[in-house]
Amino acid sequence: MDDTIPILDLGPHRAGEQGADRRLAEELRWASENVGFYFIRNHGVDQALIDATFAQAARFHALPMAQKQALLINKHQIGYLPTGGAKMRSSDVNRNTRHDLNEALFIRRERAPDDPDVIAGKRWRGLNQWPDNLPGFRETVLAYWNRMEALGQSMLPLYDLALRMPPGFFRQRFEGAHINLRLSHYPPNLTAEDNQFGIAPHTDSGFMTFLPQSAVPGLEIRTTSGKWLAVPPMPGTYLVNTGDILHQWTNRRFLSTPHRAINRSKTDRYAIPFFYDPNTDVVIECLPTCAGPGNPPLYPRRTFGEYYAWFVKMNYRHQQDEAA
Repeated sequence: MDDTIPILDLGPHRAGEQGADRRLAEELRWASENVGFYFIRNHGVDQALIDATFAQAARFHALPMAQKQALLINKHQIGYLPTGGAKMRSSDVNRNTRHDLNEALFIRRERAPDDPDVIAGKRWRGLNQWPDNLPGFRETVLAYWNRMEALGQSMLPLYDLALRMPPGFFRQRFEGAHINLRLSHYPPNLTAEDNQFGIAPHTDSGFMTFLPQSAVPGLEIRTTSGKWLAVPPMPGTYLVNTGDILHQWTNRRFLSTPHRAINRSKTDRYAIPFFYDPNTDVVIECLPTCAGPGNPPLYPRRTFGEYYAWFVKMNYRHQQDEAA
């Protein structure tokens, strides 16, 4: 891989231009096989909504600690994660020995108390935890969450084409998709110790992650040559990357590229990554187009929920306490 992150233009795809999907799928395949990251432009998400969601993240993290601690993250990976709550250990790209210097609020699909999965206590399907003294926070964040789910859904046919799977293959597996919006705060990284990061080198757990441009840079990706590449500013775009479960689904064909974040500035940095993943009950097994003679499946057959449970247990202290 060189030092260039591909840019995919969704405009012709969204306009329904003839042949646009096939061309875009070819670009997506190349980016996923060679880089593991790509930008998308003309994605259709209103910049005002993106900006408003960043502003809500800043509002939340400005709350007194006692109010944030009242929403402490739970076994469903919903709620407030304080600084020190994570140490990324699911990737072997770096021996991470110190906790990450960020705090975050995790938000999942909005559910009602009478939702059958909520009543049954099904894991990953609990109620969101909302601050009660931030007017407009919940409404803005949910509007963004819903718009991003629609963007993710609109891109699934491109993955069908890129991987030569039947139309609707991935859409079917994203019914009741497992989605997490993370509102992250990285304070100025003035107190970092050796081998300590805003978020340490890691790979994501799922299918794909959407990251809008932050006003303060900090994200770096690890190239295939082992160099750390600072992601260049690209106003109006999303940076999209493959996660571990798509890496496994494609038998390592699509890369799950390590990345890290370091806030080297003297101001606060906010990030709002949107993790778009299949239903936790979906069985992940090697796609038929990604194996063959001399290329056998490399991973065991398992549900996404089983893999995700392992991932969070490896990385998050509260999940280790829950397991214990």
